[in-house]
Formats: sequence, structure tokens, C-alpha cells
Amino acid sequence: MSTLILPLPEGSTETYSLGEPKSFAVIDPKNTPRITYSAAHVVANPLHDGNPSLDAAIDWDTTIEYRRYLYSLGLGVAEAMDTAQRGTGVDWPNSLELIKRSIDAAQDFEKDGVALLASGCGTDQLEPGPNVTIDDVIAAYEEQCAAIEEAGGRLILMASRALAVAAKSPDDYLKVYERILSQVKEPVIIHWLGEMFDPALAGYWGSDDYWAAMDTCLEMLTANAVKVDGVKVSLLDVEKEIVMRNKLPDGVLMYTGDDFNFPELIAGDDDGFSHALLGIFDAIAPAASAALAAMAQGDMDGYHDILGPTLPLGRHIFQDPTLFYKTGVVFLAYLNGHQDHFLVVGGQEGTRSTLHLAELFRLADKAGLLGNPEIAAARMTNVMILHGVTA
Repeated sequence: MSTLILPLPEGSTETYSLGEPKSFAVIDPKNTPRITYSAAHVVANPLHDGNPSLDAAIDWDTTIEYRRYLYSLGLGVAEAMDTAQRGTGVDWPNSLELIKRSIDAAQDFEKDGVALLASGCGTDQLEPGPNVTIDDVIAAYEEQCAAIEEAGGRLILMASRALAVAAKSPDDYLKVYERILSQVKEPVIIHWLGEMFDPALAGYWGSDDYWAAMDTCLEMLTANAVKVDGVKVSLLDVEKEIVMRNKLPDGVLMYTGDDFNFPELIAGDDDGFSHALLGIFDAIAPAASAALAAMAQGDMDGYHDILGPTLPLGRHIFQDPTLFYKTGVVFLAYLNGHQDHFLVVGGQEGTRSTLHLAELFRLADKAGLLGNPEIAAARMTNVMILHGVTA
């Protein structure tokens, strides 16, 4: 049994013994009961000679290999989203390169008809400011849409920081989305990202009141339903998502982005359910795949037994300030041997405390998600030593 020293909140330490990792089944993507996208992280290049807080140096090979890993588990990939540090270290040129490489990597899986890939389209080449107009926002969206579609990608229309500044009313949001949706080649996924993930998006859809904002979003979805595959809602609020889910126009799907409450929202109720487009699925990919496999067999008890232990982990990784959740996602990938270091693009490995990382380790172990306990314990020990934690 692997053991290591971990810190405790009161300033002392404990000798922690790891449990056994779980054996997880893998969903057949041709028989999945829910559409599932895992928003995937990027791996920093640790040997880049530059300022880690300013330069977006990406290890492309390891980054793309992680997408292959997600595909091998029967999960789809949501590319160049906030989990990939879009707008928090990864700019539009790097995002487009990431999207192109992901599209190429998906070809091996598409031969079997099982690859699912959609890519984030935003306006992050446009710096928000008082001189930015609605037409500028439209042009920025159009540029990214065209580039992604030319590369052969499907679109996730991300929320725009520039639009949040430039819009003077809900009508401005309706104008922008109607213009962009009138031009897209295939139905897109709309992403409503709450301010807990990105404070710059406060008041999106033209109101600080969620219910008024929801009405505007629903108005847009209804008017453009033929061009919308679904809407991803990242508000971390079960009630708001269910209310909106029940009001969606026919043919428009709900994709949960609620990393706090995903098991119950995906399971659904008598009125419906949510599909998934989740950052937490990057961290808990084996459990997510196995839970879907159980659901496909009608074993909802098994579904909840698998995902139940992952919920405390998700709530911990995405705790306030939520925008730093990428640190925990990368840390778990490091513990599980998917990358050889714990460096985060933008230098964000320092955005979570030593105690936070220690509790993440315990929760991942309890969920059975540390696939090789010996490797995980050795790597965690190295991190703890660097953080001043010794016996």
C-alpha cells in the first residue's frame, strides 16, 4: 500500500494511505445514452525559454495525446474552450492551431464513426474596450467561424468579453447572434458561461438578472433554432438549468456545464435530461465513461455509484475562485501520468494552495481515480516537498 505525508488544515501533517484504484468500464460511443463532450486542457511546454506568465508555450504532442486518450474512453472533445485556458493564457492563434491539430487527430477515430469534436469560436482576438462596436464583435466572430469551418471543425459559439462591454441592451446580443447564426454551415452549440468562470462576462445577455438574461437567450434560441444544436449552460445552479431546459425550443439540446451538480442533471427527471459538455470530464474521464456504460445498460444505481464519489472532487476543483479550476485539472493529469510535470500555461500552477492540492489528492483517491497509486504517491510527495511539507 502506498503512503505519503499530506498537510492538514490546522498546520500539522498526516500519513495518508492510498486505496485501490477502481476498474472502470468504457462506454461504446455508438451506444451512448447521452452526448458527452469533455472540455480538454492543454499541456504547457516546460522547456520553453520565456516568461511563463506571458507566453503561451504548449507541448503540442502531449496535448493532442490527451485528446486521443479521451476518445479511447468513448468521450467527445470540446476543443479550445475555457478548460484549454482560452482567454487565460491561450490566445486565438494558438487556439486555431490547437483546433487544427485536434481535427487531424480525430481522423483515426472518425474512421470508426465514433469521433465527436466541436471547437470554441469566440472574439478573443479583439481586445474589449470603449471603442469596440457591435460591428467589430460581429467581424471578430465571423473571422473565427470562417477559420474553424475552413479547417473542417464544428462550432461552439463562446460568450464574448468584447460583446459584454460593447452591448448596450439585450437587442445588441440578439443582433450579433442572429447575424453569426445566419452564416454558419452547421448547427452550433451556444455557450453561456457564467461570471463565476469569467468575471468579465457578468451581465451577459444584457442583464444582471439571470431570469431576464435567460429570457433573452431563449428568445435568440427560438428565433434561430434551425441553426442551433444545443446550449451549454455553465451557471452552477441546478434550478436555473432545469427551468431553461424545460423551455428550450424543439430540437435544441441542453448541455450541462454544471461541474457542481452534473450527475443529477445528466440523469435527468420526468421532464427531460441534460447532455454534457464539462471541464470536470477531463479530470474524471474514466468514471464518466463507466457511468455512461452503466446508464446504457439501464443500471442507474451503478451510474450513481460511479459518479457519486466524483462529485466532491468536482466541487473541490471548481470551488471559488472557479476560474482557477484549470490548475486542479492539470494537477490530476500529472498525478495520473498523462504529463511529466505540473506546470500550467500562464504560470497558473500557483493559483491553488498546498492544502487545496492535498485535498484534491485525497478526493481523487477516494473516487478511485488515481490509476497507479505508486506513481501518484511519488509525484504527490515531490510536490509536497517543494511546498515545504515534510514528515
